[in-house]
Amino acid sequence: MLLVLLAHLVLALAAPTLVGWWGRRAFWALALAPATAAGYALTKTSAVLAGETVVEQVPWVPGLHLALDFRFDTLSWLMLLVVGGVGALVLLYCSAYFSRDAQGLRRFGGVLVAFAGAMAGLVTSDDLLLTFVFWELTTVFSYLLIGHYADRKASRRAAMQAIVVTTAGGLAMLVGLVILGVDAGTWRVSEVIAAGAEGRLTGPAVTAAALCLVVGAASKSALVPTHFWLPAAMAAPTPVSAYLHAAAMVKAGIYLVARFAPAFGEVPAWRVSLVVLGAATLLLGGYRAMRQHDLKLVLAFGTVSQLGLLTLLLGYGTRAAALAGLALLGAHAMFKASLFLVIGVVDRATGTRDLRRLSGLARQLPITCTAAVLATASMVGLPPFAGYVAKEAALEAFVAEAHHGDPLGWWMVAVIALGSALTLAYGLRFLWGAFGTKRDWERRWHAEHPLPADEEGPVAGPTPAERQPLWLVVPPVVLGALGLLAGLLPNFGEGLLAPYADTYPAGEPGHLALWGGIAPPLGVTLVVFAVGFLAFWQRSRVERWQDLLWSPRGADAVYRRSMRRLDDLAADVTGRTQRGSLPFYLGAILVVLAVGPGLALAFGLLNPATGTGVLPVAADAAGRAGVVGIGPLAVALWDRPAQLAIVVVVAVAAVLAARSRRRLKAVLLVGVAGYGNAALFLLHGAPDLALTQVLCETVTLVVMVLVLRRLPPYFSYRPLPASRWLRLAVGVVTGLVMMLFCVAAPLARVHLPISVDFPQEALSWGGGKNVVNVTLVDIRAWDTVGEISVLLVAATGVASLVFLRQRSGTVLRASDDAEATRREAEAFAKAPRRPQYARWLVAVPTLAPERRSVLFEVITRVIFHVMVVFALFLLFSGHNAPGGGFAAGLVVGIALTVRYLAGGRYELGEAAPVHPGLLLGTGLFLSAGVGLAALLSGHDALESFAPHIELPVLGEVHLVTSLFFDMGVFLVVVGLVLDILRTLGAEIDRQADTDEAEEAALVARVREEEHA
Repeated sequence: MLLVLLAHLVLALAAPTLVGWWGRRAFWALALAPATAAGYALTKTSAVLAGETVVEQVPWVPGLHLALDFRFDTLSWLMLLVVGGVGALVLLYCSAYFSRDAQGLRRFGGVLVAFAGAMAGLVTSDDLLLTFVFWELTTVFSYLLIGHYADRKASRRAAMQAIVVTTAGGLAMLVGLVILGVDAGTWRVSEVIAAGAEGRLTGPAVTAAALCLVVGAASKSALVPTHFWLPAAMAAPTPVSAYLHAAAMVKAGIYLVARFAPAFGEVPAWRVSLVVLGAATLLLGGYRAMRQHDLKLVLAFGTVSQLGLLTLLLGYGTRAAALAGLALLGAHAMFKASLFLVIGVVDRATGTRDLRRLSGLARQLPITCTAAVLATASMVGLPPFAGYVAKEAALEAFVAEAHHGDPLGWWMVAVIALGSALTLAYGLRFLWGAFGTKRDWERRWHAEHPLPADEEGPVAGPTPAERQPLWLVVPPVVLGALGLLAGLLPNFGEGLLAPYADTYPAGEPGHLALWGGIAPPLGVTLVVFAVGFLAFWQRSRVERWQDLLWSPRGADAVYRRSMRRLDDLAADVTGRTQRGSLPFYLGAILVVLAVGPGLALAFGLLNPATGTGVLPVAADAAGRAGVVGIGPLAVALWDRPAQLAIVVVVAVAAVLAARSRRRLKAVLLVGVAGYGNAALFLLHGAPDLALTQVLCETVTLVVMVLVLRRLPPYFSYRPLPASRWLRLAVGVVTGLVMMLFCVAAPLARVHLPISVDFPQEALSWGGGKNVVNVTLVDIRAWDTVGEISVLLVAATGVASLVFLRQRSGTVLRASDDAEATRREAEAFAKAPRRPQYARWLVAVPTLAPERRSVLFEVITRVIFHVMVVFALFLLFSGHNAPGGGFAAGLVVGIALTVRYLAGGRYELGEAAPVHPGLLLGTGLFLSAGVGLAALLSGHDALESFAPHIELPVLGEVHLVTSLFFDMGVFLVVVGLVLDILRTLGAEIDRQADTDEAEEAALVARVREEEHA
């Protein structure tokens, strides 16, 4: 099964390229993906007939007991055959349906194949969480397919409506799956169902889980009251409607009901909710289909009705009803997909789907009409089609239940009979509307209202049948003929489907047959035919009666109004809370921190009623200087006087920073606090942390000073005295809470920390003695990948905020400043002849004289290369000594900063003539590429290994692959600093020069006007 999913993945990724090469013909190749799924199902037919189950498990994360579990039984066989077979035919249909110059086919082909793969994974998954992953993938892909025509408001609205409804149901389903996994003690779907069938899943939690699954199934399969999204989704292209809304996506909810019904047979809430929802959906969908004039909407509401019947049969909980439901599931996929494809042919040939404007197409499109007749006959339940066999089996099942004393039996017979009569009526209405010859007054109305242009591919008038492309008519004919063939072989179908129906816990076994004898089901069927034909014959009168009847507000209108109210509420809440005040936001966060976890922590430490408190008492520190008691704890405030001195400096700097009115003064004082923390790290024996803190603080200071150039020198807002006291209180309380956290966190541990093994693991597995660096590049490499990805996003965000023009890959060089080049040439011509030496700071002439510093230029010349060499030393020695890629990148970043400050933005281009995005992307690719190299060499992802290389001169070289990971980190950090210098430095310089030039031009113009 994994190979089938990989085939879908490969073709989905290749679809844009294939469509670009071959155009519409690429859909022939894309059809191979679902065809492999159908072929795989066909190869397992003998196993299904024998009642066997095929299990496949692919280890994923063995340490966490995670694996890709797949299970193939009768239900999976049926669903995979439907998903693969119909999907292949729909893709072949797409090769003829879309015009040659249709837009968006590259994405459409890839998304449709990806959706087919997600459905294939969903119906074969044997893991609860994996099932949810595939479930949500179908939601996302369906959103993209429904909204294919992104330039149309109806498509965008329908796609958004579908994803909101189905995602909400999916989240409810996730809650149910988690409850089941925890309650059953396993995440295997088959084991959970077995536990439920054996009666080991009981209690309120299981009932809640069952109802959560019902919500998920109802949202996906468009059951009342979430049925409104399905008719709206008809804004999608016709192939999408034929596949998603007839055979695949809407069947996901039905599959969920059928899969878990054997486990919840004894849960009353499960059966009652499904029966009520199924019956209501069956009748409402059929009633609404009777009054539609768009052929697609007739089938859409008909699909809603049929989904209700499927839910009723598969959720009722008896074997006979389940067998009828499985038979109807397959029949519905065939006849409804065929009818949607027929609509596509009609729409393409005539340019309209309004059944009032169509007339006489049976003569012009005979092959398409034949397919429509076959599919409609199966849909309305005429013998000997598959739909007839399934509905007869359903009637027999409920008549038998009524004879056995089930009070719901006759009620279900009445509901199914009424729903079947409505199905017959709207089925005949569809067939007559699409292909029938209208009466004289209808012809006159048609002549007065010319056909509209086809939105999906305009065609000039009806096209004769023989001119229709082959793959436009073959798929609907094949699906219609398969419905007839399946109806002629009921015993074969029963042999295939009965094994799964027998897993239901209650009821007698059912049967599939073309002739059930003279019995009550036959009488009910005759009444259904009579009522259905009568409703169709009097269709105009029935439609007028429907218009006269009172109708409650539609669910779609309720949804739209609810969403508008929700938007208004969100705007009101946002307006009251998001006031644009950063102090208010920070204060709210800190108050919640102090009131919530802070009070709980203080109660645990200081409550005398708990004796020693909820936390263990620290070891006695008597005899050491600076020991104080905090509740039952004895805490040493410092180990050596230098720590106390540094803390005093940090505290004084923090207080002065809070009282400062000048922005620059506040920034420098905050920097003093940061360097003080670095000194504390160093005194505690953490040189790596101290080095990184110093470098980060230096870069931060430079960045903040660069930003201050565009800000006023003084803070514009001085808080009132009352506000000052409130802020002081919040700050003091927050400081005390964080102090308590620092004291309590080490004492709350109940197990031996995993870090005690890090030194040995760093040396034996990571091949390095620097525990900190090996942890970053090997032991916790995945975290580092995430962190450097955040750095890349941060760089992009800073650039987007600062750049006022379109950002390009051009790097400014000294030669780009024409004025500076001219001044330098004039100076050279006037200067006396003397030996010429290469100028190292090339862009210094671009600076104005008052902005130059000879001392700073000399210092830059002395330290730049030294800093770069030192950074390389940190990079290569960081595996065994303090340093590493992060620290090395910061050193190079500081060197570039010094170079920029000495020579300006053009000098920055001379120092690093490369685009920052190239460094960022290369670094991330290099770090992630180490993980791929580890996989190719037989190791786990991002696992270090140390190949030994023999070199002619150097001899044996001990190389650790995590060095390349560190190089990637190095490049990302350098790229980040360079990007910040390009945005907060060079771009702000350019904006300032532009502002000065505009101001000078304005002054000159004003003076000229005054002079004039």
